[in-house]
Amino acid sequence: MIKTKRLRIYPASKNQMESLIASQTDDGLKAAYTEMLENSLQHPDKREWYALWIIELHDGTNIGGLCFKGIDAKGTAEIGYGISEEYQNQGFATETVKAVCEWAFRNPELTSITAETDSDNEASKRVLVKCGFTADCKSECEGLRFTLTRVLDRKATEG
Repeated sequence: MIKTKRLRIYPASKNQMESLIASQTDDGLKAAYTEMLENSLQHPDKREWYALWIIELHDGTNIGGLCFKGIDAKGTAEIGYGISEEYQNQGFATETVKAVCEWAFRNPELTSITAETDSDNEASKRVLVKCGFTADCKSECEGLRFTLTRVLDRKATEG
C-alpha cells in the first residue's frame, strides 16, 4: 500500500477485481478490467504490475483507479489512471501519479514509465507534466504519449 497525505493507493484483490468486473456496465472497461485480472493471475509474482490499483481517501472513499500494463523487456511500464468526476480538479491525480511513480522506480528493473492521453485531455496532460513526464509521441500512439525516465543517482554517475 502507498500512503500519501490524503490517499491510500493499493492493488485490488482478486475478489475486488471480480466484483468490479461484475458491476461494470461499460463493455470497454469490463474488457480492460477482465484483461487486468487475467494478467495479474498469470503473473502472481508481479501481480501489482498488472492489477487495478484502488485510489481511496484515508476514510475509505474510493475516488478512482490506476493500472500498470506490466514491465516490458526494455524496462518500461505504461500506466493509466482515472479519478471520479466529483474528485477531479483537486490534485488527486497528480498526488497519485507522483506517489505511484516513486514506488515503481524502487524496482531496479524499471527504467521508464509511459502514459497516453487524448490530445484534447488538457487535465491529464497537466498531471503528467507536473509529475515530470515529457511528451514523446510517435506514429504508433493512439493519443499523446508521455514518458518519465528514471533519474540516476548523481553520486553513482559523478564518481
